[in-house]
Amino acid sequence: MTIRERGSARERILDVADRLFYEHGIHAVGVDTVVAESQVAKTTLYSHFRSKDELVAAYLRRRSERWLGFVDEELAAHGGTPAERVLKVFDLLGDWFEDPVYRGCPFINACAEFSDADHPAAVVSREHRAALTQRFVGLCTEAGAADPRQLAAQLVLLYDAAMVSAHVDAASSAAARTARDAAAVLLTAARPPASKPAATRRPRR
Repeated sequence: MTIRERGSARERILDVADRLFYEHGIHAVGVDTVVAESQVAKTTLYSHFRSKDELVAAYLRRRSERWLGFVDEELAAHGGTPAERVLKVFDLLGDWFEDPVYRGCPFINACAEFSDADHPAAVVSREHRAALTQRFVGLCTEAGAADPRQLAAQLVLLYDAAMVSAHVDAASSAAARTARDAAAVLLTAARPPASKPAATRRPRR
């Protein structure tokens, strides 16, 4: 088997695992199903992923890399002020929520399936959230927020809530618009108050 064939098989396995895990849940999909739909031998799957847990971690890590890469590219193309780029993130969520295959946040879904905080799914999910938070921290710093980390934490909560609402309530892009409006309020409130000019002292007579 050539390197190219191995790479192709790995991507095919990940493509199938991504679709099945996201659509049906990780526990509901066995390795045999992934093997059958990928049209590879089980030995081929295990030559790339030593266990189902390793396959789950790879699925989530690829999701993270692709989503964060997409967000970075869209924000760079959008331009505008840092505050406008923060709000653009919620616009991107709204576009995603309109996709008929949207089934909620893959990282929240994965953590709901595994109670062990040390499970690879939980570890990769925390890594994803940390990377997302850092992007918000950077934007909030550029936007002049008095406490960029606190504001970023608040924005991540809105981000999470929008995804859960869009999934559970079938709220579609309405959830993203509501979160965007709340984010705009937080951005305004987070700016430090303008300093008042020093009072001019009148000379004594």
